[in-house]
Amino acid sequence: MTYDCIILGAGGAGLLCAATASQRGVKTLVLDHADTAGKKILISGGGRCNFTNMHTGPENYLSSNPHFAKSALSRYTQWDFIALVERHKIAWHEKTLGQLFCDESARQITAMLLEECAKGGAEIRLSTTLGEITHDGTHFHVAGASAPSLVIATGGPSIPKMGATGVAYDIARQFGLPIIQPRPALVPLTLHPHELMPLPGTACPVTARAGGASFDEAALFTHKGLSGPAILQISSYWSPGEPISLTVLPNALSHLKAARKATPRAHLKAALAQRLPARLAEALAARINLQTELGNLSDAALADAAESLEALTFHPNGTEGMAKAEVTAGGISTEALSSKTMQAHAVPGLYAIGEAVDVTGWLGGFNFQWAWSSAVAAGEAIATQLKPHAPSASGGRR
Repeated sequence: MTYDCIILGAGGAGLLCAATASQRGVKTLVLDHADTAGKKILISGGGRCNFTNMHTGPENYLSSNPHFAKSALSRYTQWDFIALVERHKIAWHEKTLGQLFCDESARQITAMLLEECAKGGAEIRLSTTLGEITHDGTHFHVAGASAPSLVIATGGPSIPKMGATGVAYDIARQFGLPIIQPRPALVPLTLHPHELMPLPGTACPVTARAGGASFDEAALFTHKGLSGPAILQISSYWSPGEPISLTVLPNALSHLKAARKATPRAHLKAALAQRLPARLAEALAARINLQTELGNLSDAALADAAESLEALTFHPNGTEGMAKAEVTAGGISTEALSSKTMQAHAVPGLYAIGEAVDVTGWLGGFNFQWAWSSAVAAGEAIATQLKPHAPSASGGRR
């Protein structure tokens, strides 16, 4: 069977790319080894899909080329995707920090994308083994189909239990595209046993710092190390061998001095318990190890304690790996791709979009928005190249 475009991967990026291209007259085929389309969509956001973020901008992404995402993000924005969601009458709400979720179910987003594909007549084949992919100079051949355009939309290897693999990198290498070393991102950090705090399940607001970045969100102490939104965010910036720093009590010195004045016979644990969870206050007091009453502590001793509370330092020995990573950092090098079309410079007709590419968003809907934006960029480019006189479709635009 001959098509205009074959898209590998029926996740969010692949489906929206198929919808965009097919609605512009491109005969499109989507292939996926999974038995269900949009598997990662279905589990995201606790089953409600954090489908974008109202504050999306290029600064919310990591890449070897920090400017690469600007073009796609500016041409298909979060507001464009919100407009598409609203046209399908999907109710949504902002949870926190601009994060948007479906009121009901993530299944609504998958159903919306499949309906958009159906509008353009895109064909979707699931439970399909890709096998060998070849290129004869004009057409790509895969799974008994051929097309002049091939889109790599298979994502990264994060969450392998959902069927995620590194096949995108294998395909890219086959066609000579360089790979930035993939690594788990938005992932819990593990600690050496001697650094573990006896606080599994305890959470508190912190400022987490590593790699020149900082995030003000919650941290969660676990039996393996550290997790929670602040830790997941900072994990994308952390490098093995480097420390991370947590501020668990802002303006700690002022608080400790006020506590010393108000309750001079109290110990540090009591002062900390006024502002922190009791178990955390106890563990931090033991870590700082000041045995005397607050009234007997000098300003210098309080300053040292405050410094520990504003820069609680840990030395992670690793992460919980791809099994627990929400996304994969690294991937197909942006140097090999056009930022406007997502097409490979050296292989006309070959495109890469979404998580397969070396563009990684923050926690909170940013990675989905990159999937949408890069998908539309590729879909429109394919349509322009193959069907230059076809009427334009709305594709989710405002």
